Amino acid sequence: MTDQGRTTGSYSSHGGSYGTSPYDTNTTNQPSRQTVKFLTAATIGVSLLFLSGLILVGTVIGLIIATPLLVLFSPILVPAAIVLSLIAGGFVFSGGCGVAAIAALSWIYNYVSGNRPAGTDTLDYAKGLITDKARDVKDRAKEYGNYAQGRAQEATQGY
Repeated sequence: MTDQGRTTGSYSSHGGSYGTSPYDTNTTNQPSRQTVKFLTAATIGVSLLFLSGLILVGTVIGLIIATPLLVLFSPILVPAAIVLSLIAGGFVFSGGCGVAAIAALSWIYNYVSGNRPAGTDTLDYAKGLITDKARDVKDRAKEYGNYAQGRAQEATQGY
C-alpha cells in the first residue's frame, strides 16, 4: 500500500529487517539523551563547585596562618621580593634580547648565503621602492639645481 508516495507495512526503515532494531534509540524504557547530558553536566558542575569551595577555604586558612609571619618578616621580605623580581626581569630581558639577536643573525646569514628566508620578498620590494624614490629625488634635485643655476645667471645678467 502507498500513502502519498510512501510504502507502508511491517518492513522497518532501519536497515531492511523485520521488527525493531536492537540499536533503536526510540524505546521508552531508556532515559533520553538530553536527560543523560543534563545529569552529567550537573554532576561535573557540582563536583567543580565543591572543589572550588574547598580551595577557597584552604586559601583563607593559609592566609590566616601566614599573615602574622608576613607582618613580622615584611621589612626583609618586601625588599628581597623587589630585588628578586628585578633580577628575574633582567635575566628574562637579557635572554629575550639574546634570542632576538641570534634570530636576526641567522636570518641575515640565510639571506646573504642565498637562501630565501621568510620576509625576503618584502625586503626586496622595500629595497626597490627606496631605490626608485632615491632616483626620483636625485632627478628632482638635478632639475632644481639646473633651474636655480639658470635663475642665478638671469639675476647676474640683469644687473
